[in-house]
Amino acid sequence: MKGKYEVNQYVGVPIVEDGSGNYQIKLDDDGDFKLHNWRTGKHTKGKFKRPGQVFITENNLMVAVVRYYPVPFNKRHGFTPLQRFTTSFVSDEALKVATAKPDPEN
Repeated sequence: MKGKYEVNQYVGVPIVEDGSGNYQIKLDDDGDFKLHNWRTGKHTKGKFKRPGQVFITENNLMVAVVRYYPVPFNKRHGFTPLQRFTTSFVSDEALKVATAKPDPEN
């Protein structure tokens, strides 16, 4: 099929930069955080390397990949596409905290 591309689902956690330029998990008003789903899109820039990598959503939100799964091409519309992968990564400690959360409901 023309235009077909590899699609992955990325379970990610929103992050923010602290005053020192380090990435921290973005906490809600209750001091907790949630994981969300995104996917690669036809126009996604950059390459995925490994969990912990930072990507930017189409709404310019910074997110760290916690887990990823392949998605059949015809099932891709159940997930929001991401804009681009960066070359940055969160700390191993932040990734460990985020991986303790279960995947969000689809």
